[in-house]
Amino acid sequence: MTPVVQVEHVTRRYRGNLALDDVSFAVEGGTITGLLGRNGAGKTTVMRVIAAQEFASAGGVRVFGENPVENDSVLRRMMFVKESQVYPEVTVAHVVRAASWFCPNWDAEFAERLLAEFALPTSRRVRKLSRGMISALGIVLGMASRAELTIFDEPCAGLDAPARQLFYDHLLADHVERPRTVLLSTHLIDEASKLLERVVVIDRGRIKIDAEIDDIRGSAVTIAGAARAVDAFTAGRQTWDRRSMGSLVSVTVAGPLDPADRAETQALELDVSPVPLQQLLVHSDSGTAGSLTEGTDS
Repeated sequence: MTPVVQVEHVTRRYRGNLALDDVSFAVEGGTITGLLGRNGAGKTTVMRVIAAQEFASAGGVRVFGENPVENDSVLRRMMFVKESQVYPEVTVAHVVRAASWFCPNWDAEFAERLLAEFALPTSRRVRKLSRGMISALGIVLGMASRAELTIFDEPCAGLDAPARQLFYDHLLADHVERPRTVLLSTHLIDEASKLLERVVVIDRGRIKIDAEIDDIRGSAVTIAGAARAVDAFTAGRQTWDRRSMGSLVSVTVAGPLDPADRAETQALELDVSPVPLQQLLVHSDSGTAGSLTEGTDS
């Protein structure tokens, strides 16, 4: 099956600055993929290239199997909600109405429900909205568009915890009922991790990790217990983040545990727990968890 998005060896330069460096990855249809990385890593740039709002200096992008640049048949099947979206001097109601003109699958009833649930004042001018309200408006547009490919760039910027949860709940429920392809960038990694099926991590313009989220989650565990037992189990293994409290120690161990490992931890009376996704990516970023990238497609 042809991926909905195929990014092939894309490089993007700005007056000598390298924003993207030979970036390649694919987004399969009907999936929710997370594009993760630090600020300035290149996330927004690659999204803009996919949405044909920027041109690659080298390489190319295929969306629905075609070049999206000046391709109305492709662009009408896509919605790109930018973190830095600038709206004209109009009301919320006008923005929503205008969006419906350009989205063939627009769901007006869904839009009205979302506006109410996010408590967005439809008669207020957008420039008078708070940062969180502007993000909520972008979520309404992205969700109600029902675009086959929906791209969210930091959709939760400025939202409080209840509003973020509202977005997550709606995205998951709607994805089950009416699957679409979603690509989203976020710095709230652990919150969003329950949404994601695949993770693409970009660092300094290069793809560092491209893997199924379950593979990443299984790439390390935390072992805790008596210091002597922990040391016995971890001898010869790659470890990091060792912490001590009296006679008790916890340490993160790279690599999934096989049945024999599990039996050994039980015999040594050790606790085994998964490592949060954000912690895994932080350690991968620092170079202390290099095995996380082994076997990934980049």
